[in-house]
Amino acid sequence: MISHAPPRTTGPGPAAPGTAGRGRRSGAVWLGGAGLLVLPMSVAFAVTVGAAGLSIGEVFRSVAAHLGLPVTSLPPLQDAIVWELRLPRVLLAALVGGGLAVCGAVLQALTRNPLADPYLLGISSGASTGAVAVLILGLGSAAPLTTGAFAGSVVAFCCVLALAGAGMTSSVRVVLAGVAVSQLFSAVTSLIVIWAGDAQSTRSVTFWLLGSLASASWGGAALCAAAAGIALALCWAAAPALDAFAFGREAAASLGVSPARTQLTLLVTTALSTSALVAASGAIGFVGLIVPHAVRFVVGSRHRILLPACAVYGAIFLLWADTAARALFAPREIPVGVLTALIGVPVFAAVMRRRSTAR
Repeated sequence: MISHAPPRTTGPGPAAPGTAGRGRRSGAVWLGGAGLLVLPMSVAFAVTVGAAGLSIGEVFRSVAAHLGLPVTSLPPLQDAIVWELRLPRVLLAALVGGGLAVCGAVLQALTRNPLADPYLLGISSGASTGAVAVLILGLGSAAPLTTGAFAGSVVAFCCVLALAGAGMTSSVRVVLAGVAVSQLFSAVTSLIVIWAGDAQSTRSVTFWLLGSLASASWGGAALCAAAAGIALALCWAAAPALDAFAFGREAAASLGVSPARTQLTLLVTTALSTSALVAASGAIGFVGLIVPHAVRFVVGSRHRILLPACAVYGAIFLLWADTAARALFAPREIPVGVLTALIGVPVFAAVMRRRSTAR
């Protein structure tokens, strides 16, 4: 297994005592400040992108009017585009991106596996099976689809719990159980599509499986806000325990951490949070894998700093990826999961190469 200790800096000579720590702290301050500035600006600008041209001023007017502030309202059509279509989608992208990045960072620490991501526990495959079952049955409205995806992901995680059994506290056994359950639910999904699917339902299924935020709503955004917020709060409270896990379970126990209880609690937290996020967005890959690595390279591995930074930059990453997915090939839209994979593979390769040369 590979621990998440910060890579050694390379250079002509060793750093003076305390220099690396000060560098990490200054990097964290810079990254956090930049993220808190860029995120709201990105949200505002992303709402203006689309076939119907809108200015940032019009976006603020629409939001202010709905908040009851004394401003002149936009015409009904423009107001509906901002408030009912684009703003929920932009906020959902930010919430899903931030939540997946936080869950990815936590799972990488718990399993001491740099390739761990939020879909490690079979959640994505279970959600796909639930969504496919709903779509094939012809109940393709947003609420049943979300409900089916969430139910499928929870069932998949319960299968992981049952398969891992008493070994749930073993990182290797958790990973193996997740792989087995993922393969099982992927096979069930394929069977449903082949057995009962037609051309239209298969197309809808494929689009959802690749990750899409096209069906975003205020209800979905609120659900994801609760899921991501609770996960961030619980995981941030367990940050000292996550730091201890970097040295192994035995070392964590010697530092006063209960490895079994901590691991089970955080696995359940990340699984349920990821289930809610995937139910609203589909399977969007690479966000929970590459964002923690990229942020960790700047701020280090202390989870008190790492987790909030992952939330901010995961939100920015997926927000801009979704904006590009709906604007680059307009009027045609591509699933955002396709774009995150195209971006994520070279970025992940660069991060891994940088880590290997820094050893």
